[in-house]
Amino acid sequence: MTEFVTLEINEDHPGVATIALSRPPMNALNRQVQTELLEVAREASIRDDIKAVVVYGGPKVFAAGADIKEMNTMTFVEMNKIAGELQAGLGALASIPKPTVAAVTGYALGGGLEVALAADRRICGDNAKLGVPEVLLGVIPGGGGTQRLARLVGPAKAKDMIFTGRHVKADEALRIGLVDEVVAPDEVYNAALRWAAQFATAASVALAAGKAAVDEGLDTDLSTGLKIEKQYFASLFATEDRATGMRSFVESGPGKAVFEGK
Repeated sequence: MTEFVTLEINEDHPGVATIALSRPPMNALNRQVQTELLEVAREASIRDDIKAVVVYGGPKVFAAGADIKEMNTMTFVEMNKIAGELQAGLGALASIPKPTVAAVTGYALGGGLEVALAADRRICGDNAKLGVPEVLLGVIPGGGGTQRLARLVGPAKAKDMIFTGRHVKADEALRIGLVDEVVAPDEVYNAALRWAAQFATAASVALAAGKAAVDEGLDTDLSTGLKIEKQYFASLFATEDRATGMRSFVESGPGKAVFEGK
């Protein structure tokens, strides 16, 4: 059982699970929370009844960062031993082979933003403030922030955020591609559920292949990326969903196939 991070299927949207952060008042991401994120991410990955995932920090705050009190007295030797675990915990969403979306209200700072960066999509309230303020503590983002942020918004914008530690408001976050949609604060969770719900009956094996092809391809050159794509594309011809989808298209036209995720 986890204490601060839960995984539950949404009653109104079968197939959509919510990973909820609940460590009041600001959802500080201590080592326990990081471990629990990994645990629920693993569960979400293997459960057949989960087709898409929303991560949500509640109506007031997503997560204001790592637990600095916990880090305050740590030495280089101590941090060097656990830095990989920190990256894995804050980046746990990236390991889920299903569509994921971060529903961001209020602050998503430091480790909180790094959790959101590991999702496939980010939806935030118009009152949200996002940033990587670690430089103000004399360090840099260590949970994947320097890498995922630069890949998402480009190196110049990422460096500006990392160098200054400033808070980025929702309108700027949308403009630079840091988030994908801005809605009223009380609509953030519902908007994320609606996005995730469209995958409840989708070809889940194909979704996993598409996600892996994009993510793995971004880590290499174009030629290697095309080889990765070829392998995933061809592998889907061994699935029941491929046979179902193409047969349905030939017989009834597009968009009518009923997939079983096999």
